[in-house]
Amino acid sequence: MTGSTDLGRALHAWRDRTKPAEAGLPDDGRRRAPGLRREELALLAGLSADYIVRLEQGRSTNPSLHVLSALARALRLTTAEREHLFVLAGQAVPGPGQISDHVPAGVQRLLDRLTGTPLSVYDAAWNLITWNRLWAALFGNPPASRGFGRNAVWWSFVEPPAGYPPRR
Repeated sequence: MTGSTDLGRALHAWRDRTKPAEAGLPDDGRRRAPGLRREELALLAGLSADYIVRLEQGRSTNPSLHVLSALARALRLTTAEREHLFVLAGQAVPGPGQISDHVPAGVQRLLDRLTGTPLSVYDAAWNLITWNRLWAALFGNPPASRGFGRNAVWWSFVEPPAGYPPRR
C-alpha cells in the first residue's frame, strides 16, 4: 500500500464522517454517501472537485502545505488527524517557529454556532484564514491570493487590495 493510496483512503473516510450540517451546508436528506460529497469538500477547501478525486485516487501525490491546511480545516480534523494528514501526504508537519493556519475544532464550532454575527479568524501574522457569510456580506469576499492580499496589517497601514474592503 502506497502513501498516496493511504492519503486517498483517509480523505475519503474523513469526508464520509463529516456531516454537511456540521460544515454549514444544507442537507437535503437525499444522499448515497453519509458525509460530504467531493464537490462540497472542494467548495469548503477552495479546491476543484477534480483535484479531490485525483487525491483520493492517488493520481495526485504531492499536495502543497496550503492544500493540506485547507483540507484539514474543511474536514474539521483534530490536531492529531491534521498531523496524520501531513504525514500521509509526505509533508513535514508544521511545527514551532512556523505560523499555523489551522483552525482548532473548538474555534470552528464557535464559528458554526454564531451565525448571526460577522466573524473572521486570523493567524498570528494577521493573515485572514476563514470567515463566515455575514463577514463576507459586510466586507466583501476577500482576495483569493494568499500573502499580503489577505493580511489585515498590510490593509491597514499600506493599502487594501483594489476594491477591498469595499468603501461605504
